[in-house]
Amino acid sequence: MKRKNIVVLGAGMVGSAIAKDLATNHEVTSVDVNEEALRELEKEDGIRTRSADLSEPGVVEKIVKNSDLVVGAVPGFMGYRIVQQVIRSGKNMVDISFFPQDPFSLDEEARKNNVSIVVDAGVAPGMSNIFLGYYAAYMEVEKYTCYVGGLPVIREWPFEYKAVFSPIDVIEEYIRPARYVENGKPVVKPALSDTELLDFQGLGTLEAWNSDGLRTLLKTMKVPDMIEKTLRYPGTVEYLKVLRESGFFSYDEIDVNGKKIRPVDVTARLLFPKWKLKPGEEDFTVMRVEISGKQNGRKKKFVYTLLDRYDREKKITSMARTTGYTCTALVNLMLNGKVEGTGIIPPETVAEKEENFTFILQYLKERNVDYVPGN
Repeated sequence: MKRKNIVVLGAGMVGSAIAKDLATNHEVTSVDVNEEALRELEKEDGIRTRSADLSEPGVVEKIVKNSDLVVGAVPGFMGYRIVQQVIRSGKNMVDISFFPQDPFSLDEEARKNNVSIVVDAGVAPGMSNIFLGYYAAYMEVEKYTCYVGGLPVIREWPFEYKAVFSPIDVIEEYIRPARYVENGKPVVKPALSDTELLDFQGLGTLEAWNSDGLRTLLKTMKVPDMIEKTLRYPGTVEYLKVLRESGFFSYDEIDVNGKKIRPVDVTARLLFPKWKLKPGEEDFTVMRVEISGKQNGRKKKFVYTLLDRYDREKKITSMARTTGYTCTALVNLMLNGKVEGTGIIPPETVAEKEENFTFILQYLKERNVDYVPGN
C-alpha cells in the first residue's frame, strides 16, 4: 500500500504510541500543544511534529487539510468538538477520545460530508466492542460481560493507581452513571456500584465495579444482558466513594475566598502528580470478555483474556499499546477500504466481517498484544 499522510491529533502516551506504530508504513504528523511530548516524537523516523492549540477556532481544519486520514487522540472533554471539525473538513477519522456525548448525534453531519468516522477505537471501548460485534453476527448472543482495567505493577499507598491515559477522563469514569442492560431492559446505576472480587491468573484478586463502558453497544446490540466493569486493586472503591460523596469530583462551582472554582479542577491538580507514571514505571492491562448464547440451536460460550505488560524495550505503557494498536489496526483497515459506509461507525460494526476481525487479532498479536481464547 502506498504511504499515506496521516495526522494524529494528540501526542500523549497513547497518541505517541499510535504515531510511532503508523510511522513504520506512513507519513505521520503529530500535533499537540505540549512541545516536550513533540520533542520526543521528533526522534522517530517518519514523524513530523506540529505545535498547536487544537482548542483554537479554525486550527483543526487547517492542520488536517492535506491529510489522507485523521486520528483523534485528545482527552475526552475535547473529543466531540474535534471530531465535528474533522467531519466538516471532509476527512475520514479514527478516534479514541471516548468523549461523553452521544457519537451518533454526529452521524447525519458525517454522512452529509461523505466521511467515515470510527469512534471508540481503543481497548474498552474498542476491542470489547469488536469481540461482541463479531460473535453477534454469527450467533444469538444472550449475555455479554467485559471486565477491564489498567494498573501499575507496583502498588503504592494510598491510591495503588496510576493514570495510564488522560487523568481527567479517569475521574469522569468515577462519576458518570453506569448504563447496562439486564433482562432486556436498560439499567442505570451510580459508577462504583455492585463491587465484586475476581481472580486472575498471574495477578491474584482484583476488584470490579459497574462503569459506563458499553457506550455504542447500547444502541447497536440487542443483547438481553450486557455489562462492563472496571478492574482495580481491592480497596480502591472505598476511597473513591469518599472523594466522590465529599464533592471532590464535582463540576459545580463553589466560592472560595471570592473566587469561583470547580472542585474537580482542584482534585485533578492535586492527584495528577501522584497518579503520573514515573519514567520506566511499569503497568499492565487486564481484560476478560465473556460472550454466551446460542449458535445453530446449541449453547455456546466464548471467553477471551488479555494480560498485557509494559514494553521495556520500546518504553511504551501497556495501556498505550493495547489502546493505540487497536486504533492503528482500524486505521489500516480503513486505508485498505475495509471499513464500509459513511457516518459514525462503531468498532462492533467493523468487526461483523470475519476478515476484519481476524486481521485485528493478528495485527495485535504481531505486536505482542495477545487475546487468549479459553473457557
